[in-house]
Formats: sequence, C-alpha cells, structure tokens
Amino acid sequence: MRIVGGKFAGRNLTSPNDFRVRPTAEPVRVGLIKMLGDELKSARILDLFAGTGALGLEALSRGARYVDFVEFGPASLHALKANIAALRVREKTKVFKKDALPWAAALEADRYDIAFADPPYGSKMLDRLIETWQVTKYSRVLAVEHATDHILPVGYDKRIFEDTAVTLYRHAPPPETKPVVDPRMVPFTPNGPAPLG
Repeated sequence: MRIVGGKFAGRNLTSPNDFRVRPTAEPVRVGLIKMLGDELKSARILDLFAGTGALGLEALSRGARYVDFVEFGPASLHALKANIAALRVREKTKVFKKDALPWAAALEADRYDIAFADPPYGSKMLDRLIETWQVTKYSRVLAVEHATDHILPVGYDKRIFEDTAVTLYRHAPPPETKPVVDPRMVPFTPNGPAPLG
C-alpha cells in the first residue's frame, strides 16, 4: 500500500498484521480524491475509523492543512503512528485513541471541512454515524466508504468501484470555481463577440 499522489506520492505505508483491517484500496482512494478535487487544499480533515491512516495521509500529501485521526484498534494504531512518523507529519496530525461514534457525536458544527469514514463493512455503525452528521454537521463534507449493497440515505454524489461504493454528503455547496471558457465557443452577436462574464 502506498500514497498515490501529491507530495508523498509513491511512499509506502505500513499495514497492520490483522485480517480484520481492510485498508482503502488504491483505486477507491484515487476515485474519492477525484470526487473532492481542489477541496482538499488547506482543508481541515477528520479521518474516522482511520485504520492505517491512508485516506488522511493521502489528503495531507495533496495539500490538506491538518488531519485528526480517530482509531481504537491496537494493531491499526501501531500502523497509523508508524505511517505518520515515516512521512514526518506529526506537526500536522493528531491521533485520538477513541471510539469513533461517541467521539464524532460530541463534535460541534463545522469543526472540519471534510470527514472520511470507513467503518467495518455491513455494520450499522455507518448508519449511526450518518445520522449523527445529519444532526450536527460537524464537517462540510462527509465522505463514506461502504459495501455496494449497504443501503444508505441518498447523498450528493456516489461512485462504485467493483464491490465498494463511496458516497459524499454535503451541507454546503462545493467552493465556486469559475468555468473555463473556450475562446472558440464565445457566442457571437450581430455586433461581434458577446462579452464574457
């Protein structure tokens, strides 16, 4: 497992020696990063059920301001801390050895820009986490990874990667980006090209 893009592209990450831990697959991480686009730059990131920290560290590699990781499993915590140390990003990260559900439920509104969540597939923890987010809106975007057959509330965007799905929930629209205008497509009027903007 490795960081796919950005400052730390190609750097390998440690995985825990625990068959119950399922790190986010590379194609899924790439797809999720594309869904978020420029929103990662300078973002405040929360990585719930962080595991190895692959999602949060990928975000840091691509310009996020900082990442708070929440993880409870001993094997995952060991791998997570090793990955943070290997990339030398301790000053931009905090690790909370906590149960993700009550920890997230205690957050105030708009504490983060983007929250990642990847709980065990098939568990009701994800449903409870989404319910909590819908009440408190502790992040502008909630990005959840789940099995394709896990029925969830409709989100802002959803992509499927074989047996894995990623759903984005938003309580605020994405930052405005000015559309790129192809000069060959400028509308014409009887008096010449129409003014842009």
